[in-house]
Amino acid sequence: MSDADLEEIRKGRLAQLQQQQQQQGGPGGGPGGAGQDEQRKQQEAEARASILSQILHPEAADRLGRIRIVKESRATDVENRLIMLARSGQLRAKVTEEQLKELLGAVAENNEREGTAGGKIVVSRRKGGWDDDDDLLDL
Repeated sequence: MSDADLEEIRKGRLAQLQQQQQQQGGPGGGPGGAGQDEQRKQQEAEARASILSQILHPEAADRLGRIRIVKESRATDVENRLIMLARSGQLRAKVTEEQLKELLGAVAENNEREGTAGGKIVVSRRKGGWDDDDDLLDL
């Protein structure tokens, strides 16, 4: 290919991108902004699902899905960490269920250190005055 051919292809692609941008309402957002946001979120979710399906064994993906049902924030934290590791090239093979358990433990420890666990349940019981056994003494 000559330089002229390359320049022609570049101009055509630039014109195509500009036309697409005008059809979508441009950078101003316009009236279709909510639809674009929803579409962008859907594309991001599909991209995340695609990446996770490539880096997780089926058993690990099932476990992560069950975790999502119980605590979505924890699952999102683990997914973010997995995607970060995959993009940085630190994952050599697919993540197994055991490795996912270790990662879950690390995320839990990190949350406890930061104080963002939020999962602690404290039960405080009333003392005195509500004991049903006191009624038996009156007999």
